[in-house]
Order: sequence, then structure tokens, then C-alpha cells
Amino acid sequence: MLNALQGKRIIVGVTGGIAAYKAPLLVRLLVKAGAEVTCAVTDHALQFVTELTLETVSGHRVYKELFDRSNPHSTEHISLKDWGDALVVAPATANIIGKIAHGIADDMLSTTVLACKAPILLAPAMNTGMWTADATRANLKTLRDRGVQTVGPGSGMLACGDSGDGRMSEPDEIVAAIDRILNAKKDLSGLRVLVTAGATRERLDPVRFLTNDSSGKMGFALAEAARDRGAEVTVVRGSVSAAEPGGVRIVPVESALDLYDAMMRECGAQDIIIQAAAVADYRFAEIKGEKMKKQPGSGRLTLELVENPDVAKAVGDKKRPGQILIGFAAETNRVIEHASEKLKAKNLDMIVANDVTQPGAGFNVDTNIAALITREGRTDLPLQTKRSLAEAILDRAAALYSSAD
Repeated sequence: MLNALQGKRIIVGVTGGIAAYKAPLLVRLLVKAGAEVTCAVTDHALQFVTELTLETVSGHRVYKELFDRSNPHSTEHISLKDWGDALVVAPATANIIGKIAHGIADDMLSTTVLACKAPILLAPAMNTGMWTADATRANLKTLRDRGVQTVGPGSGMLACGDSGDGRMSEPDEIVAAIDRILNAKKDLSGLRVLVTAGATRERLDPVRFLTNDSSGKMGFALAEAARDRGAEVTVVRGSVSAAEPGGVRIVPVESALDLYDAMMRECGAQDIIIQAAAVADYRFAEIKGEKMKKQPGSGRLTLELVENPDVAKAVGDKKRPGQILIGFAAETNRVIEHASEKLKAKNLDMIVANDVTQPGAGFNVDTNIAALITREGRTDLPLQTKRSLAEAILDRAAALYSSAD
């Protein structure tokens, strides 16, 4: 990352969340990467980190007042709008996210964000309840639809004592995200990429269903990465707990049959298809129209399951020349063997294999460990963020596409 941002100007917005204590390290890493950094802060941010600290690590004055007579610019309240090549808000609290989404500009930072035409990156940080609140999700969707990008949040122990989603991404992850924005590859420009994400749900009755633990995080990371690399992206997604990416076309589905129908409609027009969704192998033979009632004294219940269509194989059977198909194999034993069998059986060009029993890999976490398997061999990848893994997968996908007949 050394000198990756050489000559770039970055505005770092700091708000009043406990994660503000990481802001000086973020600024320091940006400067180390060659960037020139200026900070804009809210009053509440200065309850967690001092103005002097931010000035010292950045080498520049800190902007905090809308109308500061010592500001060298003539229009103090929008003086930074044309200065930066990118603007990152870290931490981005629920409050600042709501302000930005609704165009509220009542302090130096929110005014700067509203007037800024440079790429904007938010690093959300808040309590899990605030992160999952409908208002926050709606605000984030509004911002993503406008092209605002996000990094994180991750999961873990929060300052309030709770454990869950809402932990701000680490400074090095934020720097990497800024680097991707400002130095993004455009090797997928002009290509159509389809990604499947999340879990399918197989209904038993109006209130019960069969599903799995997939959150959609891996699929969404792939979609965001492909979008940033210039692709026209379609996401066919089942049940997810992660926030949907902006700037992509979303096709929602529920069951494996819904996914099959959507893929049969969509697959022919795509250049690269990456099937990261966790699809149920079986569905209930009968879907009840009303909630099933417990039968007193019965002791056990037997339900009949029938096999779902193999979506990946069906897509492979329709594969056209030059099209690249990538699958996923989430396994718990004989991982490479099982994944290699799927590679051949489903007519894939590559399969991403991972052992979901390993700590930090698999469902509903922010990291993954994987092996990329092609007919030519395999590449083992260490524990890393799902966005980093997504970039590695797309690197290989782009190479496969360029070498396809």
C-alpha cells in the first residue's frame, strides 16, 4: 500500500462515535500511502479525539466551524468541496448517514459532504440495533443508489457491550477501500456479470421454511467489486441479512425454483456468472396453505422432501462459447475433492471451495478462506476479507474471460 495514494487528496470526516479513536491511525496510514489529508469534524467527534491530534497526524488544520473567520477560503462553509479527490467519513454514525441521505447540511462536515462532487466513502459504526434499524437500511439504500460507497461494518464486540454487526472497519481496510475507489481496475468494463447471493427459502407453510445461514455478504462483495471494475452487474438474491449494494440491478427470489426460473431467464445474456448463493437441495413435497398445528401426543412428525433442480448444472448445460461460469462449494469434509467433482459435473470454469468449519470462513462472517480451483490447478488463499477475496476471484475471472475462445 506504500505510495498507492501518492498525490491524492483525501478529506477525512470524523463524527461522534466511539470508533473515532481510530481516526488518527486512519489519517496516519493515508499519509503513509502518499496522500495529503485534511480532516473535517463534528462537535461530537471532538469528545472522542482532539483537534490537535488530527492536526498533528495530518499536517493540516482541522475544519470544524461553518463560519470560521480564520479559514483562508472565502466561502468557509463549502471551502473543502473541490479540494479532495475522495471524501471518507469514519466513523459514519447513524446520525450522519441520515443527514447525508436527506440532504441536511447543518455543520461543517454535512455541508462538505452535500457539496462534494468527489467519490464518497462511508465507514459505518454503530450499535447493532441502530445498524439493523429500518431507517438506517433505507438511508443506506438511498445513498448507495446515488453512488455513495461503503466499507463494513464488521462484526464483533461493540463499545456498548453488545456483540454483533456495527463495528467500524479497521483503518487498513478503509485505506484499501479508498485505494480501490481511486485506483480501480476497469478490466470488466463493457462486460455483463451476474452474481447470485444469499440463501433460498423452501416454504412448509405461511410461517415456516427450510433455509441456511448464508447472509449474502460474499455475493454482495463480488457484486460491488465487479461494479467498481466497470461491469454491468445483475444480482439474483435470495434471503439476505447484509445491505444490498447500490449501482447494480437486483432480482429478488425466494425458493430454489424461483432462483432456477430467474437464472434460466438471465444466464444467456451474461458474460461472467458467479453463483455464490446457498441453494437448498430439497424442498417440501407439499406447501401447506395454513399454519400446521401440533398434534398432541404424536411425539414425532414426518415430512416428505423432494429434490430441487440443480441450478448450477442447468446454467452449465446452457453455457455458450466464451461465457465464464464460476461456482462455490461450501464443504465440511474432503473439500477439494468434492469441489473438483462439482467443477466437472456442472461445466464450470472455476469453483471457489471453502471449509465452512474453519474459524473465519463460510457463512455470516466478514472474512473467508478459500481455494480457487480450475481445470489447470488450484490456488489456496489465506484468511482475508470477503471483499479482498472477491477481488481475487474477479482477477481470475477476468483472466479466464480474456483467454476464452
